[in-house]
Amino acid sequence: MRVVAVSVTEAGRAAAARLPYESVHGSLGDTVRRLWGEVDALVLMVATGAAVRVVAPLLTTKQDDPGVVCVDEAGRYVVALCGGHGGGANAVAREVAALLGAEPVVTTATDASGTPSLDDLPGFRPFGDVAGVTAAMLAGRFPLVEVAIPGWHGPAALAAGTGPERVVVTDAASPFEAGTVLLHPPSLVVGVGCSTEATPEEVARLLEATLAGAGLARASVGLVATIDRRRAHRSVTSLGLPVRSFSADELAPVSVPRPSPVVAAAVGTPSVAEAAALLAAGDGADLVVPKQRAATATVAIARRRAPQGALSVVGLGPGSPAHRTPAAASAVRSAEVVIGYGPYVDQAADLLVAGQVVESSAIGEEVHRARRALEVAASGRRTALVCSGDAGIFAMASIVLELAPEVAPGVAVDVVPGVTAGTAAASLLGAPLGHDHALVSLSDLLTPWEAIERRLHAIGEADLAVVLYNPRSRARTWQLGAALDILRGYRPPTTPVGLVTDAARAGERVEVTTLAEANPDAVGMTTCVVVGATTTGLYGGRMVTPRGYQP
Repeated sequence: MRVVAVSVTEAGRAAAARLPYESVHGSLGDTVRRLWGEVDALVLMVATGAAVRVVAPLLTTKQDDPGVVCVDEAGRYVVALCGGHGGGANAVAREVAALLGAEPVVTTATDASGTPSLDDLPGFRPFGDVAGVTAAMLAGRFPLVEVAIPGWHGPAALAAGTGPERVVVTDAASPFEAGTVLLHPPSLVVGVGCSTEATPEEVARLLEATLAGAGLARASVGLVATIDRRRAHRSVTSLGLPVRSFSADELAPVSVPRPSPVVAAAVGTPSVAEAAALLAAGDGADLVVPKQRAATATVAIARRRAPQGALSVVGLGPGSPAHRTPAAASAVRSAEVVIGYGPYVDQAADLLVAGQVVESSAIGEEVHRARRALEVAASGRRTALVCSGDAGIFAMASIVLELAPEVAPGVAVDVVPGVTAGTAAASLLGAPLGHDHALVSLSDLLTPWEAIERRLHAIGEADLAVVLYNPRSRARTWQLGAALDILRGYRPPTTPVGLVTDAARAGERVEVTTLAEANPDAVGMTTCVVVGATTTGLYGGRMVTPRGYQP
């Protein structure tokens, strides 16, 4: 999303500077009118009354208008003014509130009541009587859910009722019908073949005519497939969809109804559009529309046999939304099912919507969480497994990838990186990891202490700065003292040591001491202990391990 914050006062400018968006300071009216239609959402650092007067003449439809969010002068409230779901204002309001420490004000009826919103269900695009069916749901009357695509399923969070209202999961295009909502999943793959002379307009017209002729919904087209030499062609990329490409050698063996010797002679495969559509749609896919021709392009449409589940193992960062990456936020927002250790699910609360299924579990259930996330993804659901820090560092990515070949072979697993506790702590101390360094967990619940000791001796011998994770808990009280004693054998007592507790979270504490004076009793489970190398020093009170640059 392209989000722009607009301010008119100095307090508003200061608040806008804390947000990870473009910002413009100056005339509200001129700026909003200039940006309207070019952005996905606007964050206006003004009163709602002023915002209403400016945006009211610009409003058209909720499908086309950007979301508009207002932040009061004191930064206490963040109001989703319009475009709550379609324009993303509700999500932006929650994100801005989390970043500013403010209260989100979301008045959309479904959000206020915790009812799944039909136009905010991950993985589906709605058409039809959304308002009428939503009103029935708010009145406690849930719709009959019908799935019209064999092998597919309805939204995970939508409880099926008895009607008379209906929700139909389909990729067919149908006229508006009162009391009925069509939910279009990304079940269709469009294969495109084109010459170098093909234009975006020609391909777009051909696709629209092909879909209309087959009675299929444009909203259910989730992917474009083509030959690798056309992957970046503007007639393919202009369709605004993810693109998957294949080599001629990959396409040639695919059985298609209309192979072409002319195409085979030109590009090395007898089919591009049909073969690419079938290959990208996966095993068992059906070719629902054979290739259709225009002057310089062909398209074909395949239907996936079942939804393709995927699992994102998401590193949320150390705590503050300000340290959470846009990729992590996107992965959580787009998931149908979100799974995680309870406090980490809470850490992502501003990203969650009523249209998602959320499963929290207790500490110590890591294997169960990993297995459960893989099983849900294998059932065809887009799933996010959330972790603190970075998912690949002392977190869930390793066990997920260990189990994946057994539990969910073929399921795509994406590891979304995050800011680690170690790097967050290091940034507060200065630059103690400016040269080679190591990360070690002092938890001996899964690793024998003898192995941890060997690693600490190796770090001491190698003279590496080290971040000690999991240094202490109620049940593990002696390990940190033992680790410091080992390191004291390799570096001087004046070596700087940083103790950072709850980095980027409420109650953050930072202390710099020395190896001789470091007190294990001042450390808790959420502390990162950063022990410098022999080259680490204090520069202006900040820990620095020099890289060796010459001034």
